[in-house]
Amino acid sequence: MKKTSFVLATLLSLASVSVVRAQGVRLGLRAGANYSNLAGNIQHETTYNNKAGFLGGVMLNADITGDGFLSIQPEILYSQKGFENKPTAYTNTLLGVGYTEKREGKVNYNYLDVPVLLKINAGGFVVEAGPQYSYLLSANDETKITRTREPNGTPTVSEAQDKKDLSGFKRSELGYVAGIGYQADNGVSLNLRYTGAFSDFIKSDNGTYFNGDLKNARHSAFQLSLGYLIPSK
Repeated sequence: MKKTSFVLATLLSLASVSVVRAQGVRLGLRAGANYSNLAGNIQHETTYNNKAGFLGGVMLNADITGDGFLSIQPEILYSQKGFENKPTAYTNTLLGVGYTEKREGKVNYNYLDVPVLLKINAGGFVVEAGPQYSYLLSANDETKITRTREPNGTPTVSEAQDKKDLSGFKRSELGYVAGIGYQADNGVSLNLRYTGAFSDFIKSDNGTYFNGDLKNARHSAFQLSLGYLIPSK
């Protein structure tokens, strides 16, 4: 079912390409960076920090009003999201034994994002917003954990297990995008966006991931990118 949803969402975006013969439709490229973290009810929230990642792909702009003021712009983007673990120690309990835990390293979630934006261009000043479908392509957990039994125990260091296992994640995600920017007459644009998710990305029965800290976590990111719309013939 999830694979079907992914294919359907991609086809819906690609269907816009079928109107490429129509007047006022332009193909384009986008590249930039995500500044991502997590939103929601997160335990030990201060240990999860923002992380930078790559953003890039293609877009299609279809002019609705004929003068460029209002258009629809679907995009297909490769998007790196995730977080970094701040090396801050905190006290926890494991099997009734108190210990201090410190996490270090980052976690990458690599997504295919398909936003469909309604775009207003008022003399170069751009306002855009719309829904987004995201599909999790891969993940890589580079977290290193140092645990010290209290009081005055010997530290033990362990690395994340199943670093690239996706079985505990929801592969499909619905969200939203909103942003502002500036687009020059030659098609070059600079855009600042915020993107968020409507649902948690961890499966409800996955209570062990980061000791259950992220069971109610959602992806969240600010995006800064450059775009270029190829002039239509």
